[in-house]
Amino acid sequence: MIDIKEKSKCCGCTACKNICPVNAIKMIEDDEGFLYPKVDQKICINCGLCEKVCPITNKLNLKNEMQKAYVVNNKDDQVRMESTSGGAFTAIAEYVISKNGVVFGATFDDEFYVHHTYVENKEELGKFRGSKYVQSDVKECFKETKNFLDSGRLVCFSGTPCQIQGLKKYLQYEYENLITVDVVCRAVPSPLVLKKYIEYQKIKLNVDKFNAIAFRNKEKYGYKYSTMTLKSDNNSYYQGVETDPYLRAFFKNYSDRPACFDCKFRNPNRVSDFTIWDCFTIGEICKELDDNKGTTRVIVHNKKAIEIFNEIKNKFNYEEISMDVATNNVKELKTAPIPNEKRNEFFNDIRILPPDKFFEKYFPDSIKVKVERRIRKIFVHTTLYNKLKKVAKKLINK
Repeated sequence: MIDIKEKSKCCGCTACKNICPVNAIKMIEDDEGFLYPKVDQKICINCGLCEKVCPITNKLNLKNEMQKAYVVNNKDDQVRMESTSGGAFTAIAEYVISKNGVVFGATFDDEFYVHHTYVENKEELGKFRGSKYVQSDVKECFKETKNFLDSGRLVCFSGTPCQIQGLKKYLQYEYENLITVDVVCRAVPSPLVLKKYIEYQKIKLNVDKFNAIAFRNKEKYGYKYSTMTLKSDNNSYYQGVETDPYLRAFFKNYSDRPACFDCKFRNPNRVSDFTIWDCFTIGEICKELDDNKGTTRVIVHNKKAIEIFNEIKNKFNYEEISMDVATNNVKELKTAPIPNEKRNEFFNDIRILPPDKFFEKYFPDSIKVKVERRIRKIFVHTTLYNKLKKVAKKLINK
């Protein structure tokens, strides 16, 4: 049976839970807010399936038949505005829906807990748009995916690279009617940190409930300076990566899952059909697509994905680029983050301190923060923004 002795050896994909034939495995939250498998030994029949499907201990061989790379902007301005970058995933998902297919992705519940679910119509795809900077609870979605596949339905499953590998190990069979889309993942923060952050912002903004949360909203400053955004009936909050405490925790490596610091899935070659992620350097790659509304880099890894891209490319303004250009200086493809030296203290304090005291301890609104915020907001709509952003980062990290 599966027994997690080192937390760095579990990515939380839920393949073990989904494969168990007697439902002996539950995903249990630890003190940091991450889910780990727990086996009920009274029920377990020692079949070994849970160990067999673990994507960390049983990695899949990477067999990319061919790879092509693109930068794309969805021609639907509304889709693009609601998307974190260029709206590539929606076009892939709409293709699947048009074939009477099913699309799986990450969404919020009413309390902003992030989990996977599926939709079967185009109108519901909006719930999957926008990156969620928190680990998604996959729940029973691997089982549901298999049921749809076995019934002959076309299925698209989107997630982090470890979730896609977990799904493939769970399925134990290459389904031709499965389309997988992974996002280039920096790391997955703890749901507990997001929960405490929401409590903190309710206190700070004096609201009872938020109606919407977006980790990368473009409506105020555009794509280059997308902001953490919270909206209630009578208040709105927009703050960038240098100011917002949740984003600061994420990008300074306080809040990530232990397995992310020893990630086994960072490779330009993938088991997925599509890999998608941001392209902030679009001005250097293709100036015609640089309008500060968001652009997606897309890698298609095999013949199936190339055929799908050719069917949907009329939905994009796009440019084909080389793999070298697509992956150049993208450290998230190859390099794991390094845990913050105060990470243990951070997670000890999160359960002890009130939310306002906790976030103000670790992420004060210092002079350096105010300087970087001012620089970003003044120059965000100018050609100097990218250069000045680098200067501001050096200043804030001194």
